[in-house]
Amino acid sequence: MTPFQRKVIDVVCAIPKGETRSYAAVAEAAGSPRAYRAVASLMAKNHDPAIPCHRVIHSDGTLGDYNRGGILKKRRLLLQEQALTKIHEFK
Repeated sequence: MTPFQRKVIDVVCAIPKGETRSYAAVAEAAGSPRAYRAVASLMAKNHDPAIPCHRVIHSDGTLGDYNRGGILKKRRLLLQEQALTKIHEFK
């Protein structure tokens, strides 16, 4: 794992239950604000259930995909954590 990838994982693991962050916000917090696609790629490859990648969404509020069960599972997890707003639900 590269140092950037390690930082991304640390940032994602620090997202509190019930909250979300955009791929761009995670990239910025990891020190590379323009690397949001790299963040998305890393999240797409994540299979570790200890890393809450379902809490990372698009900047426009859409959920994006989820490699551990699809978008419906991602939505269900975020609803269980009360992390979705009505805006998210309609996008």
